[in-house]
Amino acid sequence: MAKTPAKKTAAKKTAPKTAKKTVSKKAKADVQLDKEIKKLSKDKPAAKKTATKTKGIRPERNDKPSTPDEAMMLALCVAQGMFEKKAEDIRILDMRNVRGASSDFFVLSHAESDKQVEAIANSAEEEAYKILQQKPWHREGFENLEWVLLDYIDVVAHVFQREKREFYAVEELWGDAKEVVFKGK
Repeated sequence: MAKTPAKKTAAKKTAPKTAKKTVSKKAKADVQLDKEIKKLSKDKPAAKKTATKTKGIRPERNDKPSTPDEAMMLALCVAQGMFEKKAEDIRILDMRNVRGASSDFFVLSHAESDKQVEAIANSAEEEAYKILQQKPWHREGFENLEWVLLDYIDVVAHVFQREKREFYAVEELWGDAKEVVFKGK
């Protein structure tokens, strides 16, 4: 009988230790997030922290990149990632002067197969992270791979299958946008 209470006591002691480890990991993640936010913006760290940590709420469009060229660099990095996987007809549309535009730049391309669409989207994402340490705020379309969208807030990348690109004609919808010249390396 004396052994049974000892086992219960040991079980009670292990449960709080596990909970403490979880809290400690979360605290470390919050500290890391705070450091990243302070690097990005010294003006509005609280607004960015809330937007970044709250899933499902899109960060404000007013939270612009720290330099005017940062969005352009991100668009070029995404386009380069697409180019590396043989994306066809890569176009960068400058949407900054287009009324009602949801982002500063659209990067568009297409491919012939669903596997190539997936490879192009993954490559674009990897290139943006490798060069600028930027991850997309939202990704969608990886289920059917007909139209994959990577949303970086200021840059939105679209990778289509050829038929879907022709059908939706995004370039024609945003005909007022200026095209940025891109030649892959």
